[in-house]
Amino acid sequence: MISFLGKCIQNLYLSTRYLLSARTRFSTVLAQAAAISYDSLIISLVIVFVSAAVIAIQVSKQFLMTGAEAYVGGSIAIVMIREIAPGFVALAIGARAGTAISAEIANMQVTSQVDAIKTLKIDPVGYYFSPRILASAITVPMVVLIAELVGILGGLVVSYFTIGLHPSRYMNSVWLWLSTRDIYISLFKAFVFGILISLVCATQGYETQGGAKEVGVSTTKAAVLSTVYMLVADFIINIIFYL
Repeated sequence: MISFLGKCIQNLYLSTRYLLSARTRFSTVLAQAAAISYDSLIISLVIVFVSAAVIAIQVSKQFLMTGAEAYVGGSIAIVMIREIAPGFVALAIGARAGTAISAEIANMQVTSQVDAIKTLKIDPVGYYFSPRILASAITVPMVVLIAELVGILGGLVVSYFTIGLHPSRYMNSVWLWLSTRDIYISLFKAFVFGILISLVCATQGYETQGGAKEVGVSTTKAAVLSTVYMLVADFIINIIFYL
């Protein structure tokens, strides 16, 4: 794990240097943004909406029994924005787009396409990594922002149909509990998660050696490693901003 982390840091440095040299094409970044975040938008929103609905079902009746139904909206909004939306969206994108990144680069590695890039005196790490890292760093926060809105609205709908909570009372609680600081922190989390998804999965694919079997093994490892690194990053960010 420590050795792999060192490789990730080294690849991030090389990618950043390549990116600052202005050799990354906008069309490539745009294509990667569509593949990473746009194609994962629907599944991400569905996951967050269902999560918000489940939370609303769990807490609405309990709050109603204690006379605290006015706090349902604020509770759901805080949970959605601080943890559920950035975490679940990142996991969904990592499972869908991260594994695809790993498989694509691993296939290039085992079929000697990476060696061909080296013969052209092009840095393969910067060439392959930088557009993916930039695209995910920009677009994952966008998906998270949309998911937060969908999650809050999902909680509103379920609360209305389960305990008859009026939408105005729900939204009033959201405005009272929610702060712009929480939104900024959630977007910062999404930014970090986006970088980790592309960096970890691309690094795992780049380190692949062997044949087709190793490509599958590498893809599985990429999914596991990206999840672990995101959870650790989430823990560290929460300690820094909320402890």
